[in-house]
Amino acid sequence: MLLIAFYIAIAAEAMTAALAAGRRNMDWFGVCLIACVTALGGGTLRDILLDHYPLSWVENPYLLLEVCAAALITIPLARLVDRLRWPFLLLDALGLVVFTVIGCNIGIEAGVHPIIVIVAGMVTGTAGGILRDVLCNDVPLIFQGELYATVSMVAGVVYYLGLLWALPGDLMVIVAIVVGFALRVLALVFRWEMPKFVYDRDMRK
Repeated sequence: MLLIAFYIAIAAEAMTAALAAGRRNMDWFGVCLIACVTALGGGTLRDILLDHYPLSWVENPYLLLEVCAAALITIPLARLVDRLRWPFLLLDALGLVVFTVIGCNIGIEAGVHPIIVIVAGMVTGTAGGILRDVLCNDVPLIFQGELYATVSMVAGVVYYLGLLWALPGDLMVIVAIVVGFALRVLALVFRWEMPKFVYDRDMRK
């Protein structure tokens, strides 16, 4: 189940990244590059930080083919994909939690501190989107109040604590996905945001 959700999430991330590249008038190579960075960048950064090799897409090069294919398919279907906003938001929410759980598993396998396990999950779930926005010359969405990294952290904590309490791994995968997915959807529906720090040097007491 986790593997199937992973491949679906990879394709969805690639398609939304292709739209972001199209809004910046990038050529087809740029579209594929942005898609790869978005879909695979979080896992790549996690593996580098944890010294976990080979990288996922090096071990399984077909991931690159899937990402590029999804990105290129998006080009002629851009108007249709752009209209399917909510389905892709839901797939993105699913992908966020799935990537988080996978990242936590890699952290656990690496034998790192529990805090780093959670960080590994967050990096896997969020770093790709940050890299996409930076390359597209945008302020990353998760720095603009989006309840995104927080959702990843909550899902990672729920998953890790369940394993720590010796609950079945398959059960905790389902619980973490349900909790994280529900929290992300609620944040989207009710527009929950993180508090923002607004500083103006001309402000006076």
